[in-house]
Formats: sequence, C-alpha cells, structure tokens
Amino acid sequence: MFNLVRADLSKDTHSVALVELLDLYARDLMGGGVALSDYTRQNLPAELHGRSGCHVVLAFSGEIPAGIAINFEAFSTFACRPILNIHDFMIAPMFRGQGLAKQLLEEIEIIARELGCCKLTLEVLEGNERAKKIYKRFGFDGYELDPAAGRALFFDKKLSLENR
Repeated sequence: MFNLVRADLSKDTHSVALVELLDLYARDLMGGGVALSDYTRQNLPAELHGRSGCHVVLAFSGEIPAGIAINFEAFSTFACRPILNIHDFMIAPMFRGQGLAKQLLEEIEIIARELGCCKLTLEVLEGNERAKKIYKRFGFDGYELDPAAGRALFFDKKLSLENR
C-alpha cells in the first residue's frame, strides 16, 4: 500500500514532498505548531541534499506524500562506530494507524545496518504518547548508562540567526 523511497532531493517530486510533509509536521502541536518559514521552505531540500550523512526516507500512497523520516549520521566515541539519529519522523494524519510508522522505522534500521551503526537514536516529546508507544514497540527506550546515574536528558540552546 505504501511505497518507501530513499529520497533524492535533486528530484522535484521528492523535494516538494519533503517540504509538504515537514510543513505539515511543523504546524502540528508535536512539531511546534508553527509553519515553516519561507526561508526554510525555499532552501531546505538543497541544504539537506548538500549534507553528507543525511538520509531522508519518504513514504507515498500512490502519488500522495504519506510520511517522512529525516536522519543524520553521528558517531559514538565509546563504541567507535556511527550512530543514526532520527531527527524528524512524521506520518501524515490521514495515514496514521495503518502500519506506516513501522515500515519507516524498519527502513531506517536497514540504512543504519548498511552504515555499520551501533544504534539508532531519536527524541520524542514527553506528551506524545502515540509516538512513544510506537517507538517502544520498535525497541526504543530511554537512554541510561547506569540506573544510578539516571536517564539522559535532552537540552538545547537557541542561537540567533540574524542574517536570516
């Protein structure tokens, strides 16, 4: 029912699907509730296309973009092997509950294994119960080295982008 493709962002159909799906995600409460900026809409496909270590998987239902996973390679110094981080992951609302999330996660895991990765990582909002349930079913869990040290927390610091 779904066709998964490793995106070639030099193709218009893939670039348009990327922006359409990511904008839909950004507008959702779990994506921040704000549409993508004009700058991002115009430049994101080329920026991602030009980055080594970026792996975008698109899912289509016929010609309709149905889901997206944008993944970036990182590196584990402890394991001395690559890591694949699922940075953005979204299923369009009309396609949720049809098994597409599992299909996308399976394709991401195939990519990670092809790259020789030691693990997959992702972040999920605390209140996104549906996503947490899907990720846990697929084998993800909170990260900790030792229970005595506690689970890892995710922090960020916004940087000013005055030239944009």
